[in-house]
Amino acid sequence: MNASSAAEQRRSQPADPARRRLLGAAAAAGALGAWSTLSLAGNAGPGGSRFVLVILRGGMDGLGAAPAMGDPDFAGARGPLAQYAAAPLRIDSTISLHPNLGELHAMVERGEASVVHAVGLAYRERSHFDAQQVLESGGIRPYELSTGWLGRALAASGSKSIALDTAVPLVLRGSSAVDTWAPSVLPDPSADLVARVERMYAADAALAAALDRAKRLHLDAASMQDNGGGMAAKGARPGAFFALSQRAAEFLVQPAGPQAAVLEIGGWDTHANQVNPNGPLANGLRQLDAGLAALRSGLVAGGAWRRTVVVVATEFGRTVAINGTRGTDHGTGGVAFVLGGAVRGGVATDWPGLGRGQRYEGRDLKTTTDLRAVLKGVLGDHLKVASRSLDTDVFPGSEKIKPLSLIRA
Repeated sequence: MNASSAAEQRRSQPADPARRRLLGAAAAAGALGAWSTLSLAGNAGPGGSRFVLVILRGGMDGLGAAPAMGDPDFAGARGPLAQYAAAPLRIDSTISLHPNLGELHAMVERGEASVVHAVGLAYRERSHFDAQQVLESGGIRPYELSTGWLGRALAASGSKSIALDTAVPLVLRGSSAVDTWAPSVLPDPSADLVARVERMYAADAALAAALDRAKRLHLDAASMQDNGGGMAAKGARPGAFFALSQRAAEFLVQPAGPQAAVLEIGGWDTHANQVNPNGPLANGLRQLDAGLAALRSGLVAGGAWRRTVVVVATEFGRTVAINGTRGTDHGTGGVAFVLGGAVRGGVATDWPGLGRGQRYEGRDLKTTTDLRAVLKGVLGDHLKVASRSLDTDVFPGSEKIKPLSLIRA
Protein backbone atom coordinates (compact mmCIF):
# COMPACT_ATOMS: atom_id res chain seq x y z
CA MET A 1 0.00 0.00 0.00
CA ASN A 2 1.50 3.29 -1.07
CA ALA A 3 -0.03 4.99 1.94
CA SER A 4 2.60 3.44 4.17
CA SER A 5 5.47 5.80 3.32
CA ALA A 6 3.35 8.89 3.87
CA ALA A 7 2.08 7.49 7.15
CA GLU A 8 5.61 6.72 8.31
CA GLN A 9 6.71 10.30 7.49
CA ARG A 10 3.86 11.72 9.55
CA ARG A 11 4.71 9.47 12.48
CA SER A 12 8.29 10.79 12.42
CA GLN A 13 7.02 14.31 13.16
CA PRO A 14 6.41 15.47 16.75
CA ALA A 15 2.91 14.41 17.74
CA ASP A 16 0.53 16.49 19.77
CA PRO A 17 -2.95 15.71 21.16
CA ALA A 18 -4.72 18.10 18.77
CA ARG A 19 -3.22 16.43 15.71
CA ARG A 20 -4.13 13.01 17.07
CA ARG A 21 -7.72 14.01 17.76
CA LEU A 22 -7.93 15.22 14.21
CA LEU A 23 -6.68 11.92 12.82
CA GLY A 24 -9.23 10.18 14.99
CA ALA A 25 -12.02 12.10 13.28
CA ALA A 26 -10.62 11.21 9.87
CA ALA A 27 -10.39 7.56 10.89
CA ALA A 28 -14.01 7.58 11.99
CA ALA A 29 -15.17 9.07 8.72
CA GLY A 30 -13.23 6.55 6.66
CA ALA A 31 -13.95 3.46 8.73
CA LEU A 32 -17.75 3.56 8.79
CA GLY A 33 -18.97 0.87 6.41
CA ALA A 34 -21.64 -1.74 5.84
CA TRP A 35 -19.92 -4.31 8.05
CA SER A 36 -18.04 -2.09 10.50
CA THR A 37 -19.03 -1.46 14.11
CA LEU A 38 -15.87 0.44 15.13
CA SER A 39 -15.64 -1.57 18.34
CA LEU A 40 -12.62 -3.55 19.49
CA ALA A 41 -14.15 -5.08 22.62
CA GLY A 42 -13.77 -8.78 21.88
CA ASN A 43 -15.47 -11.62 23.69
CA ALA A 44 -12.25 -13.59 23.89
CA GLY A 45 -11.15 -11.75 27.04
CA PRO A 46 -7.73 -10.37 27.91
CA GLY A 47 -6.17 -13.84 28.01
CA GLY A 48 -8.09 -15.31 25.07
CA SER A 49 -6.78 -16.89 21.91
CA ARG A 50 -5.80 -14.75 18.95
CA PHE A 51 -5.83 -15.63 15.24
CA VAL A 52 -4.24 -13.88 12.25
CA LEU A 53 -4.84 -14.65 8.58
CA VAL A 54 -2.33 -13.39 6.02
CA ILE A 55 -3.56 -13.62 2.42
CA LEU A 56 -0.90 -13.68 -0.31
CA ARG A 57 -2.72 -12.40 -3.38
CA GLY A 58 -1.52 -13.43 -6.82
CA GLY A 59 -0.63 -17.10 -6.31
CA MET A 60 2.71 -17.61 -4.57
CA ASP A 61 5.07 -20.20 -6.01
CA GLY A 62 5.12 -22.77 -3.20
CA LEU A 63 8.09 -24.62 -4.67
CA GLY A 64 10.02 -21.35 -4.81
CA ALA A 65 9.18 -20.38 -1.23
CA ALA A 66 9.63 -23.90 0.17
CA PRO A 67 11.78 -25.88 -2.29
CA ALA A 68 11.68 -29.67 -2.16
CA MET A 69 15.46 -29.99 -2.36
CA GLY A 70 15.28 -33.63 -1.30
CA ASP A 71 12.97 -34.69 -4.11
CA PRO A 72 15.08 -36.49 -6.74
CA ASP A 73 13.18 -34.74 -9.55
CA PHE A 74 13.36 -31.22 -8.09
CA ALA A 75 16.44 -29.92 -9.91
CA GLY A 76 15.49 -31.37 -13.26
CA ALA A 77 11.87 -30.29 -13.05
CA ARG A 78 12.59 -26.73 -11.95
CA GLY A 79 15.65 -26.00 -14.09
CA PRO A 80 16.98 -22.46 -13.43
CA LEU A 81 14.32 -22.06 -10.71
CA ALA A 82 16.24 -24.61 -8.61
CA GLN A 83 19.20 -22.22 -8.33
CA TYR A 84 19.29 -19.77 -5.40
CA ALA A 85 21.61 -16.89 -4.58
CA ALA A 86 22.29 -18.54 -1.21
CA ALA A 87 21.72 -22.03 0.09
CA PRO A 88 18.08 -22.82 0.95
CA LEU A 89 17.37 -23.28 4.65
CA ARG A 90 16.90 -26.96 5.35
CA ILE A 91 14.01 -28.18 7.49
CA ASP A 92 13.97 -31.92 6.85
CA SER A 93 15.23 -34.40 4.26
CA THR A 94 12.77 -33.14 1.65
CA ILE A 95 11.67 -29.57 2.38
CA SER A 96 13.70 -26.38 2.80
CA LEU A 97 12.83 -22.69 2.87
CA HIS A 98 13.94 -19.92 0.52
CA PRO A 99 17.04 -18.16 1.90
CA ASN A 100 15.01 -14.94 2.25
CA LEU A 101 12.77 -16.62 4.82
CA GLY A 102 15.34 -16.69 7.59
CA GLU A 103 13.04 -15.41 10.34
CA LEU A 104 10.38 -17.97 9.44
CA HIS A 105 13.03 -20.69 9.42
CA ALA A 106 14.10 -19.63 12.92
CA MET A 107 10.47 -20.04 14.05
CA VAL A 108 10.41 -23.54 12.55
CA GLU A 109 13.63 -24.33 14.39
CA ARG A 110 12.08 -23.13 17.66
CA GLY A 111 9.03 -25.31 17.07
CA GLU A 112 6.79 -22.28 16.44
CA ALA A 113 6.00 -22.72 12.75
CA SER A 114 4.82 -25.49 10.46
CA VAL A 115 5.23 -25.67 6.68
CA VAL A 116 2.20 -27.33 5.10
CA HIS A 117 3.18 -28.38 1.60
CA ALA A 118 1.23 -29.67 -1.40
CA VAL A 119 -1.80 -27.83 -0.02
CA GLY A 120 -4.58 -26.23 -2.03
CA LEU A 121 -8.25 -25.59 -2.67
CA ALA A 122 -10.96 -27.82 -4.06
CA TYR A 123 -11.10 -25.33 -6.95
CA ARG A 124 -8.53 -26.20 -9.67
CA GLU A 125 -9.24 -23.87 -12.62
CA ARG A 126 -6.41 -21.35 -12.03
CA SER A 127 -8.36 -18.07 -12.21
CA HIS A 128 -7.15 -15.46 -9.69
CA PHE A 129 -10.60 -13.99 -9.14
CA ASP A 130 -12.41 -17.31 -8.78
CA ALA A 131 -9.69 -18.88 -6.63
CA GLN A 132 -9.53 -15.91 -4.27
CA GLN A 133 -13.31 -16.00 -3.91
CA VAL A 134 -13.14 -19.67 -2.94
CA LEU A 135 -10.17 -19.06 -0.62
CA GLU A 136 -12.08 -16.39 1.29
CA SER A 137 -15.60 -17.81 1.15
CA GLY A 138 -14.63 -21.33 2.19
CA GLY A 139 -16.76 -22.90 -0.50
CA ILE A 140 -16.04 -25.38 -3.25
CA ARG A 141 -17.19 -23.44 -6.31
CA PRO A 142 -16.73 -19.72 -6.97
CA TYR A 143 -19.55 -17.45 -5.80
CA GLU A 144 -21.68 -20.15 -4.23
CA LEU A 145 -21.16 -18.37 -0.88
CA SER A 146 -21.40 -14.62 -0.35
CA THR A 147 -19.87 -14.50 3.15
CA GLY A 148 -16.48 -15.58 4.47
CA TRP A 149 -15.44 -18.61 6.50
CA LEU A 150 -13.74 -16.53 9.21
CA GLY A 151 -16.71 -14.17 9.48
CA ARG A 152 -19.03 -17.14 9.94
CA ALA A 153 -16.70 -18.73 12.49
CA LEU A 154 -16.49 -15.55 14.57
CA ALA A 155 -20.22 -14.85 14.30
CA ALA A 156 -20.96 -18.05 16.21
CA SER A 157 -19.08 -16.74 19.27
CA GLY A 158 -19.72 -13.02 18.81
CA SER A 159 -15.95 -12.36 18.76
CA LYS A 160 -14.56 -9.19 17.22
CA SER A 161 -12.09 -8.90 14.37
CA ILE A 162 -10.14 -6.28 12.44
CA ALA A 163 -9.01 -6.01 8.84
CA LEU A 164 -5.84 -4.03 8.25
CA ASP A 165 -7.29 -2.55 5.09
CA THR A 166 -9.64 0.17 3.89
CA ALA A 167 -12.55 -2.26 3.44
CA VAL A 168 -13.78 -5.48 5.01
CA PRO A 169 -12.47 -8.43 2.94
CA LEU A 170 -14.83 -11.22 1.93
CA VAL A 171 -13.26 -13.64 4.42
CA LEU A 172 -14.59 -11.55 7.35
CA ARG A 173 -18.07 -10.92 5.97
CA GLY A 174 -20.80 -12.69 7.88
CA SER A 175 -19.80 -11.20 11.21
CA SER A 176 -21.18 -7.83 12.24
CA ALA A 177 -18.35 -7.21 14.69
CA VAL A 178 -15.65 -6.11 12.24
CA ASP A 179 -13.36 -3.06 12.31
CA THR A 180 -11.03 -1.78 9.62
CA TRP A 181 -7.84 0.23 9.96
CA ALA A 182 -5.46 1.53 7.30
CA PRO A 183 -2.84 4.29 7.22
CA SER A 184 -4.41 7.63 6.30
CA VAL A 185 -3.18 9.66 3.34
CA LEU A 186 -5.29 12.66 4.30
CA PRO A 187 -3.73 15.81 5.78
CA ASP A 188 -4.14 16.14 9.51
CA PRO A 189 -7.36 17.97 10.40
CA SER A 190 -7.28 20.80 12.87
CA ALA A 191 -8.39 20.52 16.48
CA ASP A 192 -11.16 23.00 15.64
CA LEU A 193 -12.52 20.67 12.95
CA VAL A 194 -12.53 17.75 15.39
CA ALA A 195 -14.43 19.86 17.92
CA ARG A 196 -16.98 20.86 15.26
CA VAL A 197 -17.52 17.22 14.26
CA GLU A 198 -17.98 16.30 17.91
CA ARG A 199 -20.65 18.99 18.33
CA MET A 200 -22.37 17.95 15.10
CA TYR A 201 -22.51 14.28 16.19
CA ALA A 202 -23.54 15.07 19.77
CA ALA A 203 -27.26 14.86 19.00
CA ASP A 204 -26.93 11.40 17.42
CA ALA A 205 -26.01 8.72 19.95
CA ALA A 206 -24.84 6.19 17.35
CA LEU A 207 -22.59 8.63 15.49
CA ALA A 208 -21.22 10.10 18.71
CA ALA A 209 -20.38 6.64 20.02
CA ALA A 210 -18.77 5.65 16.71
CA LEU A 211 -16.64 8.79 16.67
CA ASP A 212 -15.56 8.24 20.25
CA ARG A 213 -14.58 4.62 19.59
CA ALA A 214 -12.64 5.58 16.47
CA LYS A 215 -10.75 8.29 18.37
CA ARG A 216 -9.87 5.87 21.14
CA LEU A 217 -8.73 3.27 18.60
CA HIS A 218 -6.44 5.79 16.94
CA LEU A 219 -5.12 7.24 20.19
CA ASP A 220 -4.34 3.77 21.57
CA ALA A 221 -2.45 2.88 18.39
CA ALA A 222 -0.57 6.20 18.36
CA SER A 223 0.34 5.79 22.02
CA MET A 224 1.76 2.33 21.42
CA GLN A 225 3.72 3.66 18.45
CA ASP A 226 5.26 6.41 20.60
CA ASN A 227 6.12 3.87 23.29
CA GLY A 228 8.05 1.66 20.88
CA GLY A 229 5.39 -0.96 20.18
CA GLY A 230 6.05 -3.41 17.34
CA MET A 231 9.83 -3.72 17.38
CA ALA A 232 11.44 -4.09 13.97
CA ALA A 233 13.16 -7.35 13.11
CA LYS A 234 16.94 -7.06 12.95
CA GLY A 235 18.04 -6.33 9.41
CA ALA A 236 14.47 -6.02 8.12
CA ARG A 237 13.53 -3.67 5.31
CA PRO A 238 10.44 -1.79 6.48
CA GLY A 239 7.57 -1.64 4.01
CA ALA A 240 3.80 -1.55 3.87
CA PHE A 241 3.32 -5.13 5.07
CA PHE A 242 5.91 -4.66 7.79
CA ALA A 243 4.09 -1.58 9.12
CA LEU A 244 0.68 -3.27 8.99
CA SER A 245 2.07 -6.31 10.81
CA GLN A 246 3.37 -4.07 13.58
CA ARG A 247 -0.01 -2.40 13.90
CA ALA A 248 -1.88 -5.72 13.86
CA ALA A 249 0.19 -6.89 16.83
CA GLU A 250 -0.55 -3.64 18.67
CA PHE A 251 -4.30 -4.16 18.26
CA LEU A 252 -4.21 -7.85 19.19
CA VAL A 253 -2.26 -7.44 22.44
CA GLN A 254 -4.77 -4.98 23.89
CA PRO A 255 -6.72 -6.59 26.77
CA ALA A 256 -10.01 -5.78 25.04
CA GLY A 257 -8.58 -6.18 21.55
CA PRO A 258 -9.97 -8.15 18.63
CA GLN A 259 -9.68 -11.91 18.57
CA ALA A 260 -8.78 -12.06 14.88
CA ALA A 261 -6.97 -9.91 12.33
CA VAL A 262 -6.65 -10.17 8.55
CA LEU A 263 -3.76 -8.76 6.52
CA GLU A 264 -2.75 -9.19 2.92
CA ILE A 265 0.25 -8.70 0.69
CA GLY A 266 0.08 -8.69 -3.12
CA GLY A 267 2.57 -9.12 -5.93
CA TRP A 268 2.83 -12.93 -6.10
CA ASP A 269 1.81 -13.33 -9.77
CA THR A 270 5.38 -14.05 -10.89
CA HIS A 271 5.00 -14.77 -14.60
CA ALA A 272 8.40 -13.22 -15.35
CA ASN A 273 11.86 -12.66 -13.88
CA GLN A 274 11.32 -15.07 -11.00
CA VAL A 275 14.90 -16.36 -11.16
CA ASN A 276 16.34 -12.92 -10.39
CA PRO A 277 17.65 -12.84 -6.78
CA ASN A 278 16.21 -9.33 -6.56
CA GLY A 279 13.12 -10.14 -8.60
CA PRO A 280 9.46 -10.14 -7.54
CA LEU A 281 9.44 -13.50 -5.73
CA ALA A 282 12.67 -12.89 -3.82
CA ASN A 283 11.59 -9.39 -2.80
CA GLY A 284 8.11 -10.56 -1.86
CA LEU A 285 9.51 -13.27 0.38
CA ARG A 286 11.87 -10.76 1.98
CA GLN A 287 8.92 -8.47 2.79
CA LEU A 288 6.81 -11.37 4.04
CA ASP A 289 9.59 -12.60 6.32
CA ALA A 290 10.18 -9.14 7.80
CA GLY A 291 6.45 -8.64 8.40
CA LEU A 292 5.99 -12.01 10.09
CA ALA A 293 8.98 -11.27 12.32
CA ALA A 294 7.51 -7.87 13.24
CA LEU A 295 4.16 -9.50 14.02
CA ARG A 296 5.86 -12.07 16.26
CA SER A 297 7.99 -9.42 17.98
CA GLY A 298 4.96 -7.28 18.82
CA LEU A 299 2.95 -10.23 20.07
CA VAL A 300 5.84 -11.50 22.20
CA ALA A 301 6.34 -8.04 23.72
CA GLY A 302 2.62 -7.83 24.49
CA GLY A 303 2.45 -11.32 25.98
CA ALA A 304 0.11 -12.71 23.32
CA TRP A 305 2.39 -14.81 21.09
CA ARG A 306 1.92 -18.01 23.07
CA ARG A 307 -1.84 -17.85 22.48
CA THR A 308 -1.72 -16.78 18.84
CA VAL A 309 -1.90 -18.75 15.59
CA VAL A 310 -1.07 -17.16 12.22
CA VAL A 311 -2.05 -18.80 8.92
CA VAL A 312 -0.37 -17.62 5.70
CA ALA A 313 -2.19 -18.80 2.56
CA THR A 314 -2.48 -18.02 -1.14
CA GLU A 315 -5.11 -18.83 -3.76
CA PHE A 316 -3.00 -21.36 -5.69
CA GLY A 317 0.55 -22.43 -6.42
CA ARG A 318 2.34 -22.19 -9.74
CA THR A 319 3.67 -24.47 -12.45
CA VAL A 320 6.57 -26.76 -11.59
CA ALA A 321 8.52 -25.88 -14.75
CA ILE A 322 9.85 -22.48 -15.75
CA ASN A 323 8.08 -20.59 -18.55
CA GLY A 324 9.49 -18.65 -21.52
CA THR A 325 9.84 -15.41 -19.55
CA ARG A 326 11.84 -17.05 -16.74
CA GLY A 327 8.86 -17.12 -14.41
CA THR A 328 5.98 -19.48 -13.63
CA ASP A 329 2.34 -19.64 -14.63
CA HIS A 330 -0.81 -20.29 -12.63
CA GLY A 331 -0.89 -23.69 -10.95
CA THR A 332 -2.76 -25.56 -8.22
CA GLY A 333 -0.89 -27.11 -5.27
CA GLY A 334 1.29 -24.82 -3.17
CA VAL A 335 2.40 -24.13 0.38
CA ALA A 336 0.86 -22.61 3.51
CA PHE A 337 2.58 -21.53 6.71
CA VAL A 338 1.10 -21.93 10.18
CA LEU A 339 2.98 -20.18 12.97
CA GLY A 340 2.56 -18.97 16.53
CA GLY A 341 3.34 -19.82 20.10
CA ALA A 342 0.51 -22.35 20.11
CA VAL A 343 1.79 -24.24 17.02
CA ARG A 344 3.70 -27.50 16.75
CA GLY A 345 6.55 -26.79 14.37
CA GLY A 346 7.93 -28.81 11.48
CA VAL A 347 6.67 -29.99 8.09
CA ALA A 348 3.19 -31.35 7.41
CA THR A 349 2.83 -32.91 3.97
CA ASP A 350 1.76 -35.97 2.04
CA TRP A 351 4.43 -35.33 -0.54
CA PRO A 352 3.25 -36.33 -4.06
CA GLY A 353 6.57 -36.08 -5.91
CA LEU A 354 7.64 -33.91 -8.82
CA GLY A 355 8.07 -36.42 -11.62
CA ARG A 356 5.98 -35.52 -14.66
CA GLY A 357 3.62 -38.41 -14.02
CA GLN A 358 3.21 -37.33 -10.39
CA ARG A 359 2.11 -33.79 -11.22
CA TYR A 360 -1.45 -32.56 -11.56
CA GLU A 361 -2.29 -32.53 -15.27
CA GLY A 362 1.42 -33.07 -15.92
CA ARG A 363 2.31 -29.48 -14.93
CA ASP A 364 1.47 -28.57 -11.31
CA LEU A 365 2.38 -29.72 -7.83
CA LYS A 366 -0.45 -32.05 -6.91
CA THR A 367 -2.71 -31.00 -4.03
CA THR A 368 -2.70 -33.72 -1.38
CA THR A 369 -3.95 -31.62 1.58
CA ASP A 370 -7.12 -29.53 1.39
CA LEU A 371 -6.56 -26.07 2.86
CA ARG A 372 -9.88 -26.47 4.67
CA ALA A 373 -8.30 -29.30 6.70
CA VAL A 374 -5.64 -26.85 7.92
CA LEU A 375 -8.20 -24.16 8.73
CA LYS A 376 -10.60 -26.57 10.42
CA GLY A 377 -7.78 -27.81 12.64
CA VAL A 378 -6.80 -24.28 13.68
CA LEU A 379 -10.36 -23.04 14.23
CA GLY A 380 -11.36 -26.15 16.16
CA ASP A 381 -8.26 -26.67 18.29
CA HIS A 382 -7.33 -23.03 18.82
CA LEU A 383 -10.52 -20.98 18.65
CA LYS A 384 -12.69 -23.87 19.91
CA VAL A 385 -15.23 -23.70 17.09
CA ALA A 386 -17.45 -26.78 17.34
CA SER A 387 -16.79 -29.51 14.77
CA ARG A 388 -20.42 -29.57 13.64
CA SER A 389 -20.31 -25.83 12.99
CA LEU A 390 -17.08 -26.24 11.04
CA ASP A 391 -18.62 -28.95 8.86
CA THR A 392 -21.93 -27.25 8.11
CA ASP A 393 -21.64 -23.50 8.70
CA VAL A 394 -18.02 -22.41 8.42
CA PHE A 395 -17.09 -24.79 5.56
CA PRO A 396 -20.42 -26.09 4.25
CA GLY A 397 -20.29 -29.60 2.85
CA SER A 398 -16.86 -30.38 4.30
CA GLU A 399 -17.87 -33.29 6.53
CA LYS A 400 -15.39 -35.59 4.78
CA ILE A 401 -12.49 -33.16 5.24
CA LYS A 402 -10.81 -34.14 8.49
CA PRO A 403 -9.07 -31.40 10.52
CA LEU A 404 -5.28 -31.32 10.38
CA SER A 405 -3.97 -30.94 13.90
CA LEU A 406 -1.07 -28.46 14.11
CA ILE A 407 -1.81 -27.00 17.56
CA ARG A 408 -0.04 -28.06 20.73
CA ALA A 409 -2.18 -30.00 23.15
